[in-house]
Amino acid sequence: MPCTPHPVMLTLLSGSISSLLTQAVSIVPSLVRGTAVFDLATWFCFGHYVISGKCCCVLLCSGAAERKASPDLGSGGRAGRDIRKRSLPAPRGNHKGAALRDPEMRRLCLALGCDIGVTGVLLVAQSREKDHPLGSWSPALTLCLQAWLGGLAESELTRGVVSAGPHIRAEATEMVAAGCAHGAAQPRLPSGSPSPVPAVWTAEVAVLSLAMPDTMAFSSPQPIGRLVIGQNGILSTPAVSCIIRKIKAIGGIILTASHNPGGPNGDFGIKFNTANGGPAPEAITDRIFQISRTIEEYVICPDLKVDLSVLGKQQFDLENKFKPFTVEIVDSVEDYATMLRKIFDFSALKELLSGPNHLKIRIDAMHGVVGPYVRKILCEELGAPAESAVHCVPLEDFGGHHPDPNLTYAADLVETMKSGEHDFGAAFDGDGDRNMILGKHGFFVNPSDSVAVIAANIFSIPYFQQTGVRGFARSMPTSGALDRVANATKIALYETPTGWKFFGNLMDASKLSLCGEESFGTGSDHIREKDGLWAVLAWLSILAARKQSVEDILKGHWQKHGRNFFTRYDYEEVDAEAASKMMQDLEALMLDRSFVGKQFSANDKVYTVEKADNFEYSDPVDGSVSKNQGLRLLFADGSRIIFRLSGTGSAGATIRLYIDSYEKDISKIYQDPQVMLAPLITIALKVSGLRERTGRTEPTVIT
Repeated sequence: MPCTPHPVMLTLLSGSISSLLTQAVSIVPSLVRGTAVFDLATWFCFGHYVISGKCCCVLLCSGAAERKASPDLGSGGRAGRDIRKRSLPAPRGNHKGAALRDPEMRRLCLALGCDIGVTGVLLVAQSREKDHPLGSWSPALTLCLQAWLGGLAESELTRGVVSAGPHIRAEATEMVAAGCAHGAAQPRLPSGSPSPVPAVWTAEVAVLSLAMPDTMAFSSPQPIGRLVIGQNGILSTPAVSCIIRKIKAIGGIILTASHNPGGPNGDFGIKFNTANGGPAPEAITDRIFQISRTIEEYVICPDLKVDLSVLGKQQFDLENKFKPFTVEIVDSVEDYATMLRKIFDFSALKELLSGPNHLKIRIDAMHGVVGPYVRKILCEELGAPAESAVHCVPLEDFGGHHPDPNLTYAADLVETMKSGEHDFGAAFDGDGDRNMILGKHGFFVNPSDSVAVIAANIFSIPYFQQTGVRGFARSMPTSGALDRVANATKIALYETPTGWKFFGNLMDASKLSLCGEESFGTGSDHIREKDGLWAVLAWLSILAARKQSVEDILKGHWQKHGRNFFTRYDYEEVDAEAASKMMQDLEALMLDRSFVGKQFSANDKVYTVEKADNFEYSDPVDGSVSKNQGLRLLFADGSRIIFRLSGTGSAGATIRLYIDSYEKDISKIYQDPQVMLAPLITIALKVSGLRERTGRTEPTVIT
């Protein structure tokens, strides 16, 4: 079966997961570079894709067994192939990490290549209008697939953790894959540097090129010889991390709408997870941006057809340096379920959910990828009634809903829980890494409180009885509730920027066991991603051990530790220029020396500014510094006001306002957070001029 050069153009709005993933397999030829070829042996690379509510996963496997000289390969050539080179004009400016938001954008080109031993990814946009503001070509996204930066140690590579890629508008677009640069464009590798191995796969609308370096020094790559795909293309983000770690993969691609809307008018994003199962660190993604501009060519094998519904191996005879080419379809849920069985007491959970006086639960998968996991684990294995789980069929557009598990977008679950029929409720986002916890009568557990309660009851989970607890961590905007537990238990507490990658570094250094973010992300060191279903089982384990309701457990926690009143206001799809100018002016105001010591009053409350800054984080593991992570107003009584600008949506920008205030007076701890925090909210809006700057009188979402 020949592998021929051919442009790959996939229309975003057409094609099913099966048909387009089948194309994925056809795009995995023997891509070769340099003067030697290596057979399949040990290397694995895992790819996972989520768009419009469905998840597709691909596992790419390659390895180094025995070096074989290839006399018919010249410098940068390919044996027996007439490779068509496709020129990509050099991008203008530095747009790394920017979101593509312009609704008039007509074409996206997703080009992945490798250079100097590093895999590169560059997302560029081309407009049909000459005067389009994006210009002829402009980069909009960089990702790290895997890097071997000269003398970069393997331990440094595997410490990397995930940075979520920006989400891009998926409206009437096409995506094109480009391979590595060859011939005259091929750069000179540093002496002793390993070379990357290109491979390509597709999932519904994207074509990706993966490059895999070996741990031993060699000057030429090995081809991809094995492709492993989840049955019917289904895999959650936590399962991706789980499998990467289980098979010791070197990394994986995650294409996902995440917690944002899917469908033709929705979002689409890309993440890369490194060998530890978590997102790539900034040092690698920054480097990728620089070397990803050299992409020139790619090849495909269009006649390769695979049935994604049948478990097992399928082999094909391709025109490459090893035979056969193997495609393996695997159970998407089982590896993840096996991991959870080792973490939790499934016998106790089964008694809780299906015993004589079983807990009545309501689980909403929101038509995201986690539905099959909920059915398999909670219903089939732990015995919860089938009607306990709703919206468990993954849909392309999440059923027309926004799969963000919060009080606004999971309102149906909230209303159902208010009836009092169910004791415990939970919702998940589109790719299964976020969660919302509710008690009877719709009692809401703020994510900041959720991680604190799990920390206070951590030994209800067998996994931590075995491993012990090394440390706790929270993102900077998350309330200080976890800090109270850390202080009481004398366990180390780390405050990081927003982004799970910062937690992963601490975990890999054995400094962290449990962590959480106010954005409905909770997890532990069992994988390197936040894990929605893990958080639900953690709560169920606490309920089984404590034999109390969700509300009673949380109120008891406040009585013991005090309460951090917390709220987050999201102003979505704000004019990006206006939002940026507001943040710039606010920072200038805050950093003026006269600002510290200033007093603000509202509702008969007076607050004195003790500190004002733009949060900066120095990683205790590798010493890397992350600047500009959020504007903070810290008051003398410990209260905080935080402003962050987010660009992960497909339209405009999102301004996030966080308010956190601690209260230890038992007579006040049961008050409504919006009432208790009203003075600080008033001050925040006044200082920032947010309403005047944005024209918004109310937030889109209140948490």
